[in-house]
Amino acid sequence: MSRSFETAGAPHFPSHATVSRVMLQVILALVPAIAAHLWFFGPGIVIQIILAAGFAVGFEAIMLKIRNKPVRLFLGDLSAVVTAILFALCIPPLAPWWVALTGMLFAIVVAKHLYGGLGHNMFNPAMVGYVVVLICFPQALTAWLPPTSIAPFQLGLPEMLTTIFTGQPPATLPWDAITEATPLDAIRTSLASGQMVSEARQSPVFGDYGGLGWEWIANWYALGGLWLLWRRIISWHVPVAMIGSVVFLGLAGYLLDPGSNPAPLVHVFSGALMIGAFFIATDPVSGCASNRGRLIFGAGVGVITLIIRRWGGYPDGVAFAILLMNMAAPLIDRYTRPRIFGK
Repeated sequence: MSRSFETAGAPHFPSHATVSRVMLQVILALVPAIAAHLWFFGPGIVIQIILAAGFAVGFEAIMLKIRNKPVRLFLGDLSAVVTAILFALCIPPLAPWWVALTGMLFAIVVAKHLYGGLGHNMFNPAMVGYVVVLICFPQALTAWLPPTSIAPFQLGLPEMLTTIFTGQPPATLPWDAITEATPLDAIRTSLASGQMVSEARQSPVFGDYGGLGWEWIANWYALGGLWLLWRRIISWHVPVAMIGSVVFLGLAGYLLDPGSNPAPLVHVFSGALMIGAFFIATDPVSGCASNRGRLIFGAGVGVITLIIRRWGGYPDGVAFAILLMNMAAPLIDRYTRPRIFGK
């Protein structure tokens, strides 16, 4: 008895993952962390994602039209949406609407299309957008909400919409009543005033290991990153090197001077380390291509992040560290190319 199977014409190659499928899996991996962000800090994050995604898709369509590229085809790859989501997760939930507009202008137009579009950008677009708004709007980028469990005033969706689209807090409340310093900023302020890390950690913004609420969000980033590893969307080299370097150097600093250096788990579960390690520094375009290069790249991001957090002008240095290592990625790849088979 013979069996026949309908097949296409030769050659027969296995199917390859498309850009849109990869980007969709990245979005799905971010959903748990977005849900945790919504639980601990309210619906502002959803508003920021919608704003950033709308501006990103709009700028993407305009640039594709100007460059005579097929608009529908490239809009469907979801790369602009992923850039928007990563950017929105890095800014405060109450950031004014023009923050998302400016960030997406530089992320999509400057960092992406002026370099040749997807696959040609030297720098990670989301981090370019974030660094630009961080420098241009420093006051707006410090208006972080405290977790809802310790917030003296909880803003509903109408109040958040009003604040975001007007740039002003509700009429009856000042900014100090609805915003609070982030855990890393609290440590930085305490050290600058002569206090020790143990005194800074008495603040209610801290949880068991890192920032209250932020440690859970970091856990969900890690879980989403592990899912991407299992799906082979990313490799293990960058996350392991980045988190490992932070833990190793953070532990060394903590053992030498625990009064001035927080425990390594505080670094891991506060700030943007987890999202940077699994979702941003693993960008295959702006990062390194070889496995040894990825280890060096990830370790470099971790080291620079700790340097900025300890001695720099910003409480969190993940974005700056990634952009600096983006510049070094071509040189790293040049000296870490694998040996050619047979040579």
